[in-house]
Order: sequence, then C-alpha cells, then structure tokens
Amino acid sequence: MASENVRTPTVLILGAGFGGLELTACLSESLPGEVRVILVDRNDGFTFGFSKLEILFRDQPPESLRISYRDVVRPGVEFRQEQVTSIDPQTRHVVTDRRGYDPDFLIVALGADYDPAATPGFVEDGHEYYSIQGACRLRDRLARFDGGTILLGVLSVPFKCPPAPYEGAMLLHELLARRGIRERTSMHVLTPMDSPIPVSADTSAALVEALARRGIDYSPGRRVHALDPANHVARTHTGDLAYDLFIGIPTHCVPPVVEASGLTVDGGDGWIHVDPRTLATPYPGIYAIGDCADAPVPRAGVFAENAARTVAAHIAAQLHGTPPPGKYLGQGSCYIEFGHGLVGKVDADFLSGPKPVAPFVTPSTELATEKAEFAAARIRRWFTDQRTVTGTS
Repeated sequence: MASENVRTPTVLILGAGFGGLELTACLSESLPGEVRVILVDRNDGFTFGFSKLEILFRDQPPESLRISYRDVVRPGVEFRQEQVTSIDPQTRHVVTDRRGYDPDFLIVALGADYDPAATPGFVEDGHEYYSIQGACRLRDRLARFDGGTILLGVLSVPFKCPPAPYEGAMLLHELLARRGIRERTSMHVLTPMDSPIPVSADTSAALVEALARRGIDYSPGRRVHALDPANHVARTHTGDLAYDLFIGIPTHCVPPVVEASGLTVDGGDGWIHVDPRTLATPYPGIYAIGDCADAPVPRAGVFAENAARTVAAHIAAQLHGTPPPGKYLGQGSCYIEFGHGLVGKVDADFLSGPKPVAPFVTPSTELATEKAEFAAARIRRWFTDQRTVTGTS
C-alpha cells in the first residue's frame, strides 16, 4: 500500500473546451485517486462552437446555450475560473490572476484567438460569427438587411471548423429566402483554399454543388486581403469586389499568453509545436491539444477530444511505468448543416493509415438527430447537470 505521505501528482489543464473537458473526464475515470486535476478557464461556462449558428439563424439567446462550469463535478477534479497570465515551459510554472501553479503535468488547451485587425478594414466594416459577440452583432445586422451584395470570405488558413463558412452561407440563404429578400440579394463565398474540405473530395463536391444549387457564387483560391470601409469594397489580388455586407472568417492565432511563453518556437505557422504521435511539446511533462497545437489535423473540437484521450493514456502510462500507448490517430466526425433541417457528416481519419481518409455521409434528418445526440452525450459526460440539447446544436 502506498504511503500516506506520498504526494498526489497534479495535472493542470489550461482551457475548458472540448479538449480540456474530455481530458478531465478521462483522467477522473482512468486514474481515480491517483492524480489531482485542476481545470482552469477564464470563462464561467461552455458553449459548443456550432451553437453560434443557433444564435445567428435560429434566434437562440446565448445564455440558453451556455453550460456552467460549476457543473463539472468529478472525483479528484477542481474547476477554477481564472485568467492565465504567464506560462514558463522550462519550469512548468503557470501564473493566473489568482495564484501560481507548479504541476507535475501541464496541458495547454487554450484554443485559438481571433485577430480581426490582421485584415485591414475588417474591424471597421466586417462581421463574423465565430465569437458569441460576433454572432449577436451579425444577427442584429441581418435583421436590418434588406437586400444587396453579401460577400463571405475566409481571411486566413487555418481556421476552426472547415465546413463552417459553407454552413453559414447555406443557412444565410435559407434565412433570406424565408424573409423574402433572397431574390434581391447576391451571395459570393471566397476562400484561399482550393476546395472546401481538401481531405475529402466527396464532401467538397457536395458543398460546391450545394452552393451552386442555391445560386451562391464560389471562388476558391481567392483571398480577401483588405477591406475599404469608405467604399465598401473588398480587395483581392485578382480585383476588387463591392459589397453591402461583408462577413469574414477572421484570422486565427494563438492566445497572447501562449505566444509570450515561447511554446510556439519551431511550431508551424506560430502554433505550439507538438509531437504528432503523442501531443507532447519539447518540454517534459507539457502537452498541447486542440486548436492551439500544430498537430496535422483540422481545428475542430472532435480532434481536440481525440487528442485528450491520447494524452490521458500517456499520463497514465508514465505514472504506472507501463509502455507508451498507441499514437494519436487524429480521428473525428464533423457534422455539416445544409439547411432545411438536413445535416451531413464527414468521418475523418488523418493519422492511422498511410494517408488521410474522410468519407462523406449524405445530408439527412437522421443525421440532424445524431448531431443533437452528439452534443447531448458530451453534456452528460462532461457535466453533472443532465440536460437535453434543443434543435441540432
């Protein structure tokens, strides 16, 4: 029997999104009584990323979609609402606005921030729906929109949830048609990518065809690099485009505290460098999962969740002195809203085989039900408050 004087190892998880919440659940289940888990997030509650579509297009108030972190109640787990102010990877010392930490294991799951100012003119004359505040602001703008030209531009790569720009375009088409103003509105989607979902030709073809069927112009390989707010013109390398409403997927970046830590040194495009097999950083005892890491997978919650399971298994192996478990597989299913109650799905597997595979499942109402259960199952798993999820969010 272990001595009562043996200190219980501490696992500090920074960020309570998909990755942080799943890791908390995994550690509580796999290492009961063996570790102390502290989960830190600056917010007081969790909102699914796809719930922003509910705010924007289905008039759901943000507070109805937020799940309080006070409902994260598991043995050996403590949630603390704190702002991370510094991370020293050399010593694993973390400082928040409340206290300092020196954990045995540190997992950085702080996600990606947005940098709207990276595109000149976007702050002054653009809208986005990737943040809750942005979705509310765009919702109010759309309520006043009475027709004209709408441009929807992907401003930089990578970005969270690759299908989201196309979901937004299709749901916007549905909203404008319902309001009777679609016929006097032109819509145009622009992206620097050559296809919507490069890893899945079938999914890309389905999205391009869906845009065309709705009369939405689509320009791959074309990036908006600036807006002219005075003249409502989007600048591209192949010409200017006038608009009445510009909606952008903003440039993504690591949170400032991560950039200042030095964790992004040698990371791809300014993200935290990790071993793609284990999600370990070059610093002992420190891992990074989710949108802030440079693992070769899309930035989406399901991949952060898959990464969390990998990290939980590696921590358990280190504590038990057992061989390292299998590598990170980069697997996950992404649901895609097509409007009119139909949802499609792409099942992606990036790392288990010689090359990524991502078969597409045709949109259906059955998949809409499956998406709702996907969310409800995670609420049941991550939170003690057993509630249902309305709609398809």
